[in-house]
Amino acid sequence: MSLMSKLLMSTVLASVTLSANAQPDNKQLVKYVKRSVVKNPQVKVKGVTVLESKTDERLPGWTILLTTMDLEYQKKEIHAPEMMFVKDGLVTGHLVNLKTGNDYRDEIKPSVPQSYYDDAHLLFGKKDAEHKILIFSDPQCPFCQEVVPAIFKVSKENPAKIAVYYYHLPLLRIHPVSDVLTRVMHVAQHEGKTDVVEKIYSLKIDPRETDMSKILAAVKSHTGYSVTAAQVDAKEVKAAMQADEMASSKLMVTGTPTIYIDGEWDKMRDGYKKLIK
Repeated sequence: MSLMSKLLMSTVLASVTLSANAQPDNKQLVKYVKRSVVKNPQVKVKGVTVLESKTDERLPGWTILLTTMDLEYQKKEIHAPEMMFVKDGLVTGHLVNLKTGNDYRDEIKPSVPQSYYDDAHLLFGKKDAEHKILIFSDPQCPFCQEVVPAIFKVSKENPAKIAVYYYHLPLLRIHPVSDVLTRVMHVAQHEGKTDVVEKIYSLKIDPRETDMSKILAAVKSHTGYSVTAAQVDAKEVKAAMQADEMASSKLMVTGTPTIYIDGEWDKMRDGYKKLIK
């Protein structure tokens, strides 16, 4: 069980002291998190940052707070996403539709800031394309390998219609090899070699491999692209990876591939097909 699984276990309504239509202030949110969300006494709750406040027509009267919990565990800072539903002095982390069994927590995502569509993350297509697809992905994720290359293909074939903005989200606990692979992809894209990014999705390699020399050799053999350890280990490359991770946290992205089309979460990951009909 992951640390987040141990911490995030809010399943009941909690009461907060506020007037009927008011939203809880930061102190109240921190109190709620300490009491009802964070279960590990070794984890300190330093604060709660509200990223976005929104409503949903399916939940009349409820305000949805998309937040980041600022935590400290074993002297390490953790910024964990958390969703809260607030109404009439009550707050909960889960609202379940009794007819469908669906938890609205799994149905709602933050809005994509316009700043996410920047030149540094534009991988394929034209920046003034009719549609923008935003992707968070790990090249070793089996689901990503099924979906993401197909999106690359339609964007390359329809550059004026579809632009792909790509963010790295390596799932290091599952495939540590992605630490190096994603950095190689970043360097290749920065050099304008977007074909390398695409080819790495078909690279066959032990997902537990951590020997950089072996990984770089495998990349060269598969793609023809040669890159040095110094390039991959550069400070600016690592900073870019951290920035992508922070971007995913602000959008409360926890899995791959997570895809947005024109700012809207594409839950089924096949919305791109409708754009080329």
